[in-house]
Amino acid sequence: MCFDTDIMDVYKEFMEERKMKIADWLKYWGQLFLLPVYWISFFMPKNKGLWLFGSSFGKRFADNPRYLYLYACRHKNRFGIQPVWITHDKKIASFLMGNGYESYYYHSVKGIWLALRAKVYFFDNYSKDINFWQSGGAVKINLWHGIGNKRINYDNKFDKVRHPKNLWEKWKYFPRRLSDEKPSHYILASSKEMAVIFSRAFNVDISHVIIDGYPRNDALYESGKNMVLYTKKEKDAVMQLSEVKRAGKKIILYMPTFRQSEKKFFRCMDLKEFNSFLERNNFVFYTKLHPKSELAAKFKKLSYSCITNISPEVDTYCLLGMADMLVTDYSSVYTDFLLLDKPTVFFTYDLEEYSRYTRDCYFEYDIYMPESRAYTMDELMEGIIEAFSRQDITAKYKEKRRELCTRMWKYTDGRSCERILRKASRLIRKPGKK
Repeated sequence: MCFDTDIMDVYKEFMEERKMKIADWLKYWGQLFLLPVYWISFFMPKNKGLWLFGSSFGKRFADNPRYLYLYACRHKNRFGIQPVWITHDKKIASFLMGNGYESYYYHSVKGIWLALRAKVYFFDNYSKDINFWQSGGAVKINLWHGIGNKRINYDNKFDKVRHPKNLWEKWKYFPRRLSDEKPSHYILASSKEMAVIFSRAFNVDISHVIIDGYPRNDALYESGKNMVLYTKKEKDAVMQLSEVKRAGKKIILYMPTFRQSEKKFFRCMDLKEFNSFLERNNFVFYTKLHPKSELAAKFKKLSYSCITNISPEVDTYCLLGMADMLVTDYSSVYTDFLLLDKPTVFFTYDLEEYSRYTRDCYFEYDIYMPESRAYTMDELMEGIIEAFSRQDITAKYKEKRRELCTRMWKYTDGRSCERILRKASRLIRKPGKK
């Protein structure tokens, strides 16, 4: 009887999974019926003061659009604009509206109307973060979501969407290519060197690259401390880290990049021993995984006195400035952390496998990762101690860190939001469709 029940459970799971795949397939190809809407949207009169913001395929209130939106809302009268957050998640719209900010669900009547009428779109992936099908004729500014070492988009030869190998792949990814980045878009890059890279990676003319800082990093400076709107989870996380700092403990933030080989983490770590090391040295180790990480379930179950997991729903830039040290591997968060001039230890326990199976990089690892490297737990602990206590090593890494920061960031003053809004204001006065 139990055997029959198990078979039925497996069958039900299989059918549910199959239904989801069919639904996703219909949704993916069904987009093409919206093409007439996209063409019509080019003829809709645009309101130059109406600026829309969205992030992470519309699923999160996060990253560069979040902080630029909050700044825009506080200074909308000065810039003469109406900033609106468009989301694919009704809970986000309710949260923002409940806190006095204007936000709408993208399939609501108001959301559709504003998407058709807006002159400016700010996003961090593609215009579908807001609504691609109603975006014709708008000035589209991609704030992107990281300045790292991995080759991206058109620079990534393994990207099947942008580099299809055969007719089948061309057909399969046609709807994706249709709604992804366009040569008419503007892209934000952090320095002249990165502008050349992003121009090629996003297939845009260099004149369509905006060189400035990332809005999310303004929150790392004193001038940006008032750019906050926390969810309950974010408030709780900030309070927790604040209490740890008041207790005189060092905060180590672990933020690994998303990849298959990150599964090796638990093979090379003895967390009981590592926790004892943290206790002895008055350190607290906070883990914050990529939202897509397959290790999320395991990290969520951790229960140690000095190891705590932070929910992926908590925005990184609410917490990054509170960390005394970053532990990462290949993540672009390191480029942001450079602005704080604090130590980093690179925990690259899977470097060989990562290098073999991952996309090519823009810089040699020794250039992009000029600080302490660790391949084992013992080396990680040694690197942490050295970074906090060895003045000779600290000085050596500090110099290299500042050299890299100069290459990666043109602006380090915490005023990027203001400049980007001014630059966007100038762009909408340019003739021609975007």
